[in-house]
This record gives sequence, C-alpha cells and structure tokens, in this order.
Amino acid sequence: MRATASPRRRPRKRLKKTALGAGATLLLAGLNVPAAISFAEEKIHEYRISRPEYQARYGSWEIVDVPEEYQTRAIHAALLHTGKVLLIAGSGNNQESFDAGTFDSVLWDPATNTFTTVPTPDDVFCAGHAQLPSGRLLVAGGTARYEVLGDAVTHAGGSMRIKNEDPDNRRRLPKGTRLRSPEGQEYVTEAAVTVPRATKETDPDTGEVTVTASEARVFVTAVVEGERGVAAEPAQYRVVGLKGNQADNLYGMAGRLTLDDQDFQGIDVAYEFDAEAERYVPVEPMDEARWYPTLTALPDGRVLTVSGLDEVGEVVPGVNEIYDPKTKTWSEGPERYFPTYPALFLTQGGKIFYTGSNAGYGPADAGRDPGVWDLEENTFTPVGGLTGADQLETSASLLLPPAQDQRFMVLGGGGVGESPKSTARTAVIDLTEDNPRYREGPELPQGTRYLSSVILPDDTVFTTGGSEDYRGRGESDILKAQFYDPAANAFTPAAAPTVGRNYHSEALLLPDGRVATFGSDPLFSDGDNTTMGEFEKRVEIYTPPYLQGERAENRPVLGRGPDRLTRGGEARFATDDAERIAAARLMRPSAVTHTTDVEQRSTALRVERGDGEVTLSVPDDASLVPPGWYMLFVTDAEGTPSEAVWVQVS
Repeated sequence: MRATASPRRRPRKRLKKTALGAGATLLLAGLNVPAAISFAEEKIHEYRISRPEYQARYGSWEIVDVPEEYQTRAIHAALLHTGKVLLIAGSGNNQESFDAGTFDSVLWDPATNTFTTVPTPDDVFCAGHAQLPSGRLLVAGGTARYEVLGDAVTHAGGSMRIKNEDPDNRRRLPKGTRLRSPEGQEYVTEAAVTVPRATKETDPDTGEVTVTASEARVFVTAVVEGERGVAAEPAQYRVVGLKGNQADNLYGMAGRLTLDDQDFQGIDVAYEFDAEAERYVPVEPMDEARWYPTLTALPDGRVLTVSGLDEVGEVVPGVNEIYDPKTKTWSEGPERYFPTYPALFLTQGGKIFYTGSNAGYGPADAGRDPGVWDLEENTFTPVGGLTGADQLETSASLLLPPAQDQRFMVLGGGGVGESPKSTARTAVIDLTEDNPRYREGPELPQGTRYLSSVILPDDTVFTTGGSEDYRGRGESDILKAQFYDPAANAFTPAAAPTVGRNYHSEALLLPDGRVATFGSDPLFSDGDNTTMGEFEKRVEIYTPPYLQGERAENRPVLGRGPDRLTRGGEARFATDDAERIAAARLMRPSAVTHTTDVEQRSTALRVERGDGEVTLSVPDDASLVPPGWYMLFVTDAEGTPSEAVWVQVS
C-alpha cells in the first residue's frame, strides 16, 4: 500500500522567523567565518528595522539619491521659505578649492528631490547666517586664508599694523606688497589692505594742527624660509617702492613675527541670499572680518553679529556689530567677548542667553561661562549649576519647545581644542525662575561631540549623530539617535542612522515633518588614525514614527488661510479636521553650522475650533516670534503633524 503525502502546511510567521534564525545559525556553523557572521547579523538587522511595527515605534532612515554633480561638502544648511534647503560649502575645508577660487553652494528641493548649483561669489566657508524678516538669509563672514600648522609653517608670519599719517588720502596696499625692516628682513602681505585717512584736528586757540595716524591690520609672511625670517623684536617697516613723503606717511608696525601656528583668517563680506531669485545679493561689508561668527535675530528684525577670527587669525576682541535689513548697513553693537560660534539665543523680553555652547577658538578661561546678556545695559549675569563646564565646546544647545516656557538645554560636548574628552551630560535651565540655574538632565548614551538636535512639531527633540572623540578619531562616530521629551525629561531610542556625522555636520526639520542630515568631516577614516578622512557628501533623511503607517495616511490638513500673520492677531484656516486638531506651532526654519543653530524655535499658538475651521492666535511678543517666515504645523492628540503651511509674521 502506497503512503499518501501529508498536506503541506504554510508555516506560521513566528515559525518563519525561527527558521530564518536557525538557517543563519546553521550557515554560520558550517562556514565558521567571521565575515559570514557579520553578513547574517546585517541581514537580520535589515529585516528587523524594515518591519512596519519597528518603524511605527522608532522611525526609519533613507539615503537620498544625489546626482554626483550636486554632491557638495555641506558646511552650512539653511531651510528657506520656498521649502528648499541651501547647502553652503564655500571652499568646503579644502585647500585646493580655496587656492583655485572654487566656491560651492547647492539648492536642494526635498519635495521633488531636485538640485541646483548656485554661483558663490566669495569663500563663505565658516560664515554665520540668520533668517531675515523678508525671507532672505543673511550670510556674513568667511575665509581669507587657510590655517598653516606645525611643520607646514615654513615662513615666519604674524600681524602687522599698516599706519597712514596722510590726512588727505586713504591708501590701499595690494596683496603681495613687500615691507622691509631696518635690518633688511622683508615680509609680504597675504591680503589687500585699505588704510583710512589720518585724522586732523586744529586747536581753536593756538591754531596748532594735530595729525593722528589711522591704521589697519594685515597678515604678513617672511619672503625667506625658516629661522632667517623670524623677527624677534618689534620693529617699524618701510613699504618697498615708496619714497619721500609717501614712505614717511605709510609704514608698517609689528611685534614678533614667528614660526608659530597660523590660524584661519576671516573676511568682512556680507550677502543676503534671495530665496526667490536664488542668488547671493551683496550688501555693505562688516567693519570686522569674521570667520566662525554667530548671527542672532533680534525682535525688531535686525541681526546681532558676534565673535569670529579676524583678518589676522585672532578672535575678534569683543567688537560686535548689528545689521539692519531695512538700510542694509551695519552699526556698532555692545562690546562683549565670546569664543567662536557662541550659542546666543534671543529670550523673551529681548535679552540674549549664552548657553555656554561654542565651537572652539579662544582661550579656555575667557568668555565661556553661560549667562544672560542685557544688550541695552551691556551687562552679563552668569548662571551656575552646569556640570562638565570644561566640556562645552562642540556641544549642542536649543530653546526647548514651546518657546513660551523659556527652558534651554545643553547636550554633550567636549574639551577645548583637539581634546579627546567628551561628555554624555545634558542640562536644562528655566529662565523664568528668580535665580535660574542649570539642572542635570538625562544622560546621552555616551560622551558625544557634534550632536545634532532638531525640534519636532510634536514638542519633542530629535537628536542624532556626533562622535565620541575629536572629529571622529578612532572610528568613534555614534550611529545612534533618540528623542528627548521635555515634559518627561527623558530620552527614548529612535532608529539608528546609517551614515556617521561628526564635525561639519548638520540636521534640520523639513516642511513635511521629516529630518534631513548632511555633512561630516572626519579627521581619519580608520581606527588607527593613519588614513586621512573623506568628507561625507551623502544626505540621509529620518522619517519619525508620527509619519509611519496609518498615522502618515491620516494626517490633519490645514486648508485655505492667510499667508501673513500679525503678532497679537488671529488667523482662520479652513480644515475638515477641526475637531482633531489639538495644538498649533509656529516653527522658525533652521540655519545651522558647527552644531550651532540659534534660529530654530517652536512657539505655541492658541487654538479655537469651529465648524470646518480653526482660529489661531499669535502671541503679541516680538521676542517670542521675531519677524520672518515660519512653518505653521497643527497636530492631533497623538502628535501627528500636518504638513507645514508657510506664513510670514510681522
């Protein structure tokens, strides 16, 4: 009698997963090869993170397809009111590009994933930027000269003051002008320099005329190499080629000129980037050259510009400026010293809060204490309570949502300069308290420099990337992400990125509620720190849980409504989801570089629900809602956001 075959049964889902795991185990047992283990683990991980239930809890990541001709060294990223993202490289921390005068900017439209190259007139690598009321982006500063360090310093150099005693004429020395010391040592200017006319005053009683020389600084390097070019003592220098009165009136003064390290040097240029014409529009230059400055929007739409390395590579000594977009001119601001790229936030009431975060240059014991800066009185009130205050360099900081709560957070950071130190510390301060002090928050998974932190429409903060060591040394990039909930004061894990991000990396919120990440400039590409790193040009987008599965298909929608809002006013928007809408937020678009983003803020609006419409009320406070363009999001009770509607607040 022939046996009948048993009916074939489809294995249950659980059995399938078990079989997959067992198959991988048998394969590994048979091969006994480490590569096979890694391969199997990778496949299992890919399967797990692709499951809808995983993405509904942790979110998901996706690499953007960027055509090769548009891949850029994104040093700066700014979201424009057109919905496009401006990626600025300038020379992109690449000496060859700088020497060739090749400066790069790229516009990316995330809605269509299309790219456009933008002509970039100056090297705005390591400039500062701020959103203007018109929707233009102010970009100020940049690079005049790259650093020369260690054994690469073959020609002595330093700062020289060019003096002009002629009260009738300003004088301009072109780049390459030679100056000679009494001993015959010659030095050449590394940039063109213009010296104003001298001032002349006449005593009304005696008729005696007093002429006071004007001056401008320029970096000079020795014509000859090595120790023969070192000037050990201060000296006066004659301009080679000038004779007679011209030589007497125009000359150089310098202290020691050495073979010490020569830092980056800044430029004074300023541009408004026109988001609609998609081009840089030159405006009046700053009085000071700046490299690594911070630009902070003020309640009246003007922009405070602070710090940076100047035209000779020294930190600007507390000379600050204010840009007026109405007149497109600069004026003198209150004097106060900060290290470069200080995190300076506009607070309710118009004062400036320095969280302590910064991006580096400057002595370890000057200008690094956090505090509140009253611009009108030019007073600074320090705040205490911050642990690990010696590890604020390359830390992230932000104004926690909603802006009305006036709570600020610092996350991670590292030691000064190339220190291997990093911290997992976070801290939160409430400026509405009588004597505000930092209080410790939950720790990050590990010590983290260069962390990106992005405010989301649901009032959480998404943090991602960074590295444990300076510029990712020792393959220390951190492939982790998490959410911070300000209400719970706690982190919860998010899906891990696939691309490491450290120095020169950025992240920002897109109008559709996703988060885009750019850039990274590792010092080395191997764990032994022997192979030079390559700039990371891939773009990776994070889709949060609120845009997964059914939530993505059932987002609240804002319909017809005004595109201009007035502080203290109301605005009605048509919607079929009025009863679902639980909250509304005005979110200022980011302009981020070097872990510094003082633009992003989320301000709560009062919501009144009606029949087929919602009425939103805007706070009557320009220090909470500075003039400019904002993304307007509404969310339901679960925190699922609408797509943003762009509105201009005045």
